[in-house]
Amino acid sequence: MLLQVITSTTREGRFSERVAPWVMDRLGQRDDFEVELLDLRDHPLPFFDGDAPAKTGRDYADDAVVRFGRVVDRADGYVFLTAEYNHGYPAVLKNALDSTFVEWRRKPVSFVGWGNTGGARAIEQLRAVAVEFEMAPLRHAVHVLPDVMRAIFGSEHPGDLAHFSSLEPRLAMLADDLTWWMRALATARAADG
Repeated sequence: MLLQVITSTTREGRFSERVAPWVMDRLGQRDDFEVELLDLRDHPLPFFDGDAPAKTGRDYADDAVVRFGRVVDRADGYVFLTAEYNHGYPAVLKNALDSTFVEWRRKPVSFVGWGNTGGARAIEQLRAVAVEFEMAPLRHAVHVLPDVMRAIFGSEHPGDLAHFSSLEPRLAMLADDLTWWMRALATARAADG
């Protein structure tokens, strides 16, 4: 099974540069799935303005969207790494989701968020959006609160993964849950042919 960790921020100085190495390191130590980082910086997509992908399937007019769709389609599940911008999630993630559709269907998704409320408001919005994509948004998420963020920003070693040690039990619970759902939904998708 393949789990994609999607970095959904593209701003300069993004905090995901701190979160992604920790998530990839810890999830990479597991033997129940493979893990792959998908950075939206590597997939600059046009602002969505075409026909609704829910109706067109994989028939995308733009080559960048075709390539992105193929990458996303390979995964059995996802972890969205998301900042919280003005009580919401990043527009670049919304655009990536809206540019595709069938690739996400019937797959589980969970979240690692950060910000004033640990990204809780962004994650709550993403859960509602995931339902519309016929995904299975999971209950367990990791919330990186300001105390952890301040410690990282004030550290002489901001890349030290130990800054996230208090969050490791939550990440392990998230991964255990994702493993179960990836197996269950992969089996169900395979039965559909």
